Amino acid sequence: MALDKRPLKEIVGKLVVTKEGKRLGVVKDVSFETRTGELIQIVLKDPTAYVNNLNLEVSSGKEVLVPYNTIIAIGDFVVVSEEDLM
Repeated sequence: MALDKRPLKEIVGKLVVTKEGKRLGVVKDVSFETRTGELIQIVLKDPTAYVNNLNLEVSSGKEVLVPYNTIIAIGDFVVVSEEDLM
């Protein structure tokens, strides 16, 4: 699903929730492919205990990474599809 382009400062600090309403954490940063600019993952700050139930990648710095392609919408929250995280 293609999302409207947004400046990074509009995404960082937003709460990340599943479409079922479960909190995952707060957006700390994003990672992207430097050659193409394609967004790959969002990096979570202050992940909740619920993320342990999901099959999420963890960086070498112990940061929880959420695949960008699981994002459904960005508004007051960043909404992700929990089914796509399993």
